Amino acid sequence: MEWSTPTQQGEIPSPRAGHAGVTVGENWFITGGGNNKSGVSETVVLNMSTLGWSTVTIVQGRVPLASEGLSLVLCSYNGEDILVSFGGYNGRYSNEVNVLKPSHRSTLQSMETPVPDSVSAMQNATNATRDLESDVATVQEGKIREIVVDNIESEPMVNKVEETSERLLAALKAEKEDLESSLSKEKLQTLQLKQDLTDAETRNTDLYKELQSVRGQLASEQSRCFKLEVDVAELRQKLQTLESLKKELELLQRQKAASEQALNERRRQSSGGVWGWIAGTPPNQQDDA
Repeated sequence: MEWSTPTQQGEIPSPRAGHAGVTVGENWFITGGGNNKSGVSETVVLNMSTLGWSTVTIVQGRVPLASEGLSLVLCSYNGEDILVSFGGYNGRYSNEVNVLKPSHRSTLQSMETPVPDSVSAMQNATNATRDLESDVATVQEGKIREIVVDNIESEPMVNKVEETSERLLAALKAEKEDLESSLSKEKLQTLQLKQDLTDAETRNTDLYKELQSVRGQLASEQSRCFKLEVDVAELRQKLQTLESLKKELELLQRQKAASEQALNERRRQSSGGVWGWIAGTPPNQQDDA
């Protein structure tokens, strides 16, 4: 199964995108669309049995029918097929409803057998000069435009379109109310978030003040610790000095003890010599004894 490009008859429409199409029997009606420069103003029909193109109608100016993104549906009214379009964008968004009632003659023309390109061009030129009858009615916020081909009276269709427009407006109003309700909820939520943000900022300010206080206390403790370290260093230095003094004191005490011992020895020797002299014993004999 593969795609193929069949041979088409008549004047092939210009390239476009964003158009809308719907089938009526063997006819495929295509309207709207654009090519990044302007909207397409003609409504064309392709007979799918003969692959022949023809132009049904042409609109003038920047109207919603010559725009991109419009919607197109087929409905039946009083046993007749009617095309209804809505919306579109051609620089601004539209909410217009447009109605097209294909005539029997235009349908038969699109269903005829293929003709030469020259004859098809003449037919397209003739179709471009058709008289278009438009009735414009304003219904509250929307516009309804009805395009009737071949001067066919369509007052009942206008009433039906008005009813459809009223239903659309009612739906839009309901949607608007829902959006307003959602907007109110969002506003309340925004106010709540602002209040929460204010409370958070207040708590943040209090925490910052507390942090500054703790930093001040920490700085004081660090200063006191530094002073204590200085005092400890001084005490260690004094302790080392005391140990040196203690060693010197012990040395002096030992020297003093040695001096006292030597002095006592000399005294003892001196005392023995005197008594020996008194007893008539020479010092040398006492030493021998």
